[in-house]
Amino acid sequence: MPTFAYTAQGPQGMIQGELEAQDRAEAFAALGRKRLQPMRLELSASKSSKQKIGTTVKPSRVASSAMNRPNGPIQLKLPQVVLFTEELADLVGAGIQLEPALATMERRRELSGIKVLAAELRSKIRDGMSFAKALAATSPSFGNLFCALATAGEASGTLSAILKRQAAYLRSLQALRSKVLFAMIYPAFLIAAALGVTLVFILYLIPKLTEMLDSTGGTLPLGAQIILAFSEFCKSYWWMAALGAVCTFIVVKAWLTRPESEIPWARFKLRLPIFGAVLKARFQVQFLETMANLVGNGLPMVQAMQLTHQAIENPYYHREFEKVIDWVAEGMALSRALERSELFPPLLLDMVSVGEQTGDLSGALMKAAERFDKELEKRVDKLSAMIQPLIVFLMAGMVGIMAYLMITSIFQTITSIQTK
Repeated sequence: MPTFAYTAQGPQGMIQGELEAQDRAEAFAALGRKRLQPMRLELSASKSSKQKIGTTVKPSRVASSAMNRPNGPIQLKLPQVVLFTEELADLVGAGIQLEPALATMERRRELSGIKVLAAELRSKIRDGMSFAKALAATSPSFGNLFCALATAGEASGTLSAILKRQAAYLRSLQALRSKVLFAMIYPAFLIAAALGVTLVFILYLIPKLTEMLDSTGGTLPLGAQIILAFSEFCKSYWWMAALGAVCTFIVVKAWLTRPESEIPWARFKLRLPIFGAVLKARFQVQFLETMANLVGNGLPMVQAMQLTHQAIENPYYHREFEKVIDWVAEGMALSRALERSELFPPLLLDMVSVGEQTGDLSGALMKAAERFDKELEKRVDKLSAMIQPLIVFLMAGMVGIMAYLMITSIFQTITSIQTK
């Protein structure tokens, strides 16, 4: 019977040993019965040489599934990442070992990327790869922060707790993105409707009115003449406008793809009148939730800040936060370093300072995250409430101007007919 050498995480820490089993599946099952989490499992070198070369091995489900492996990295959407994390956290939290938990997810009836991801991860873990390394090699959708947390969870034996925290964090991130998206749907619809009505006036109604006035000898008002001239220009030279728009798009896109343009563009977005405040609040909430997640799992302060630094999306904040990490690494308190960076509001600094003085920094960061998340909700609601009437006002103004010009032209036509 083959002998397998293993390294596993147990209640007392990392242990190494050997066991005899018919195949890898039986070896994994034996470790699971001992409540050991395998990190490495491979055929022992001392026993493998005794196997006969002509031995026929029955194909296993893993071998057959390997033939159906994806050609490239598995891409998942954020809702799928959240669902995968939640299900895996529930299974591991219930006491099921990682490999059987992934096997359960592999047997999902729903045909989706989650099923394929679970099968691929299980295959790599059975080959002796750690969960974090397998996840990083299989799907880029989870990011460096998730993989780093998974590594810390495997090393400390708190993978279930970390997965639950990450599931809650991803749910909040998904809710934030959905909220911003839904807040912009109605204004986008109004903008499209206003542009459509304006084009109908410019390209169809006013030219028809012009023909009627020409037949009666009347003249258009100055505003209508300007709009008519613009309409004629659009009809004759629309291809020039389209070409100019395409060229402008290409030039702007080329400028934005340059590495030296990332920080100026990021700072410009932060300075926008209303949207900039929402972007700043989103960065603060993400910073607080990530730091509370990492510090709460026992990571050292500098390592937690380095992982948080990897999760920052805005290039300007990404560069400025490097200075905060250096100051903390030199021995400066977190609240003092954040104050020196001038990236955070006074209320956040006060709450972090209280957490440092009470010795419960993780709890203080989580409370601050909840508070600023509520503030972010208010900002998003306020933005949605301001945009909608503003778009309605602009739409009504454009339609009103067009209607005024048409009514004025009609009255002038009637007047010219009566004078004749």
